[in-house]
Amino acid sequence: MFDRFKPPQTPLLVIHREALERNLTNMQQRCDAGGVRLRAHGKTHKCSRLGRMQVARGAVGLCAQTVGEAEAFVAGSVGNVLVTAPVAPWAAPRLAALAKTAHIGVVADTKAQIARLGSAARAAGVVLDLVVDLDLGTHRTGAYPQQAVELARAAAETEGLNFAGVQAYLGHLQHVTENDARREADEEGIRALAAVVADLRAAGLEPGVVTGGGTGTHVFDIASGVFTEIQAGSYAVMDVEYGACAAPGGGDWPFEPAMYVAATVVSAHHKTHVTCDAGFKAMAVDGPPAQVVGGAAPGSLWRPMGDEHGAIIHPFFVPAMRAGGSDPILAAKAIQAADENPDFPWPKDAPKPGDVVWLQPGHCDPTMNLYDAVHVLGEDDHVERWPIDARRVST
Repeated sequence: MFDRFKPPQTPLLVIHREALERNLTNMQQRCDAGGVRLRAHGKTHKCSRLGRMQVARGAVGLCAQTVGEAEAFVAGSVGNVLVTAPVAPWAAPRLAALAKTAHIGVVADTKAQIARLGSAARAAGVVLDLVVDLDLGTHRTGAYPQQAVELARAAAETEGLNFAGVQAYLGHLQHVTENDARREADEEGIRALAAVVADLRAAGLEPGVVTGGGTGTHVFDIASGVFTEIQAGSYAVMDVEYGACAAPGGGDWPFEPAMYVAATVVSAHHKTHVTCDAGFKAMAVDGPPAQVVGGAAPGSLWRPMGDEHGAIIHPFFVPAMRAGGSDPILAAKAIQAADENPDFPWPKDAPKPGDVVWLQPGHCDPTMNLYDAVHVLGEDDHVERWPIDARRVST
């Protein structure tokens, strides 16, 4: 793919379609075999076209992290959406309006949120599915398990709402590097979740939906017998951060990298590195650095050099760069010393100005959010431009 496709401009976000389709099929088959529904998390891709592919393969619908994402997915013909984070007061009427044309679920972790959502639903003449959001250790949103029955009863008694079930997303476990540690922590959370489900049933509040899980724990979540839905998202395209973790269950990851950023070398005045046009604005840097996967010598590293630029560091300079740490003055001196050292020849395998370098993002979700569209490349060299229509939607 890297040798075949010549991007019309860079930086350009590219998805390898066949790899994407294999990932989508693989996760759907895993959920089907385990008897659980897949509710793919749309926050990864924010693209209703891709979301429709997931639904066509058998996903019950999509997750959305924000009301803006939910609105974009519904406008893009995704008919079943669960908003997986508690929403601000201004968002309740917008979610209720969406429920006039699609099946909408929303989570809540307080009685005040439940009352507000019920009021908005009644005003719009609709019914919203209400899922109680539980905190089993991530400590971002969610009520503690001992509050579940009280909140579920409030939802069941609120006109305009249908108590649908509970959500337990163990986000803090998804990138635990070591497989056994991740499995043990996930199983502890699942035991706590099973106890909540038992309490709800004893109180006559059957949770028809028990939703959560993720790419990093999907094997354990599917096998648990507790979850009815899996909210995996990153499996569709993968990234460096997941690749650095052991696959759940051991062995190789069952999903393959499918998303890349193409960058062009724009300057090559140093022996140590060349400069490309992909910097902070082209690549999210909240996770590990992007990985160079094509167009440069094996072992080359990408590092941001500002808003618009990145360095493609030649392998011979990597040890010296790492020895200097993050000190920019030491790095600048080392680069100049290498340029002036006749014992360091100019690398013959370094990219040249105009060459395209291919990068796998460190973190897929926020990288995708930086682009208006993704170019989807098939094996037959056919390219389609898919809008990232749920990108940073706020009004």
